[in-house]
Amino acid sequence: MLLNLKQTTTLCLLFLSLNVSYAQQSQFRPKEIKYGKVDPEEFDVKPGGADTAAAAIAIFDLGKGYFEYGANGMQYVMERHTRYKIINKNGYEYANMEIQTYRNNGVGTSLANMEACTYNMEEGKIVSSKLAKDAKFTERQDKNYTIKKFALPNVKEGSVIEYKYTIRTHFIFTLRPWYFQKDIPTLHSEYVVTIPEYYSYKTNQSGFVHIAYAREQQSTSTVHHYLAKDVPGLRDESYVASIDDYRSKITYELASVNVPGEISRDYTSTWPRIVQGLKKDATFGEFIKKSSFTKTLLPEIVKGETDPDSIVCKIFKYVKNTIKWDGEHDLYTSENNPKTIIEKKAGNSADINLCLLILLNAAKIKAAPVLLSTRDNGIHPGVPTISAFNSVIIKTEIGEKSMLLDATDKHHSVDLIAYKNLNHEGLSIDLEKETSAWISLEKPKISGKAYSYSLKMSEDNKLSGKLYITSTDYEGLRRRDEYTSATNQSDFLKSYRSDKPGLILKNYEILNLDNPDESLTEAMDVEIEDNIEEGGNLAFFTPLLYEKTKENPFKLEDRKFPVDFAYPSEEVFRITIELPKNYTIDKAPKSEKFSLPGQTATFSFIFSQSENTIGLISKISIKKSVFTPEEYFDLKELFKNIVRKQAEQIVVKKS
Repeated sequence: MLLNLKQTTTLCLLFLSLNVSYAQQSQFRPKEIKYGKVDPEEFDVKPGGADTAAAAIAIFDLGKGYFEYGANGMQYVMERHTRYKIINKNGYEYANMEIQTYRNNGVGTSLANMEACTYNMEEGKIVSSKLAKDAKFTERQDKNYTIKKFALPNVKEGSVIEYKYTIRTHFIFTLRPWYFQKDIPTLHSEYVVTIPEYYSYKTNQSGFVHIAYAREQQSTSTVHHYLAKDVPGLRDESYVASIDDYRSKITYELASVNVPGEISRDYTSTWPRIVQGLKKDATFGEFIKKSSFTKTLLPEIVKGETDPDSIVCKIFKYVKNTIKWDGEHDLYTSENNPKTIIEKKAGNSADINLCLLILLNAAKIKAAPVLLSTRDNGIHPGVPTISAFNSVIIKTEIGEKSMLLDATDKHHSVDLIAYKNLNHEGLSIDLEKETSAWISLEKPKISGKAYSYSLKMSEDNKLSGKLYITSTDYEGLRRRDEYTSATNQSDFLKSYRSDKPGLILKNYEILNLDNPDESLTEAMDVEIEDNIEEGGNLAFFTPLLYEKTKENPFKLEDRKFPVDFAYPSEEVFRITIELPKNYTIDKAPKSEKFSLPGQTATFSFIFSQSENTIGLISKISIKKSVFTPEEYFDLKELFKNIVRKQAEQIVVKKS
């Protein structure tokens, strides 16, 4: 957000004394840390505890934020000074730094005072290698974003590296977040931010690390001091939507500005204020009002249909098949006029779904925008914060029935929004009443994939027969997207066989590819070689062939964050194998069943035999999308048993 010149002029004189006050009030830091003054003991620093295998360690990370008056008005300044110890070659990546900057209409974010150096201990002396001019690179991402890249020289195992730089920005609606926790351990992380008294910022603090906090009220500002010590590295694990949700950090968003003698501005202090702002925005509320283009287009889409459910389906089908998603999630449209989006037939998530909303409203269907944060963007903190949203979908209501619509993919169906949008809750807003309410984005219906093999074994120990794959809901969506994104069917099948040695496919058919309301079915003839081991008159093979779970996705001894599967799912593997008449079963796996308390997740492994035909059904059911940290151990044990059982072999004997 840019503040006008009058506001910034009123405030600029207040900032002259802030740096002096800041220097006097800091009590957390045990000693002054100067750039270039490396203590020989820092070369002996090693990670400990659970981080003994870390590739690097952050010795300290210091941040200082404050406001100052610049050539184009008020700006926020963040100074950063950090030092790392490289433990092994996997830590070399920390010697390469990238900083993104943004500019629009001549103002934005700039990088200054960049200093960087590598230090090595050679024959008892510290040898420094400064950042060379030819090791600085600039990469233009688009007309607004640029990445500054820096590569330090002479980096070795045991090196200490150091960076120091300043970032200035005129966009002060959100301040740069401070991350206390990294993927590697951090010994000392400290952030001091000075906020002028006329600015009111909302803070959001996340993570599990203890952060000491001190606050000092000064005559014209408030100094916020945060300190974390001996911070462990944050290790990612399977089934986490965004690991940054659990990373210890602090973020700031502007709530209001109150300058004496001027009109106070309230931006995001409450949800009604946020809705009011969206209502007036040219790329949101004002965009939705522009519906003149629907007068001729809507009759062509609806074609006289009067049933509300059918009208919704026709409009939804038109939008998702006409406007191609450009891959960008956004809360705001890229154009001010929806007619432009319709004509160019491409746009971001807001372009597409707000055009859908306009058409639904024109058809007298009750519909509303739903703001959300995608899975990779992180869970919204729940407090009135607009910057934590990054996309929008649509909710419709017909009688007592409520449905979610997302037209960014032609394979979506009603109530099947993008996988990335499955982030638990969204904020439904009523622009007319200027109200909002949180709604669930959960998908209660189970998404399934089922593999059915009907095979015969030959006396030379090869398998042949039929394979049917059935995929529903999100599993069907994933499979459809994989098929249509491939260059052709041949490439799709080649990709499918890439991790399945010995598999030969013939006579492949796919049904309901363009009908996402129905199950996707694939049928094919298969020949399978080299999957049966021989030893004398015995043959050994794993009946689950290619679909078994090869390793437990849960490796941590304990887990502080939830297990997020995104949606309930079920995987079923059915196989029947007709053996040659002179073969008998020598050893077979036992049938077993496992379940979590309340049957929230189950696994069954059922083996059967009838004369010379053997049968196996393996079924994994995950009946809810999120499991708490307290349920983690039971879930880990369940998957331990899945891996064990699905790896068991059948032994047959040839007489």
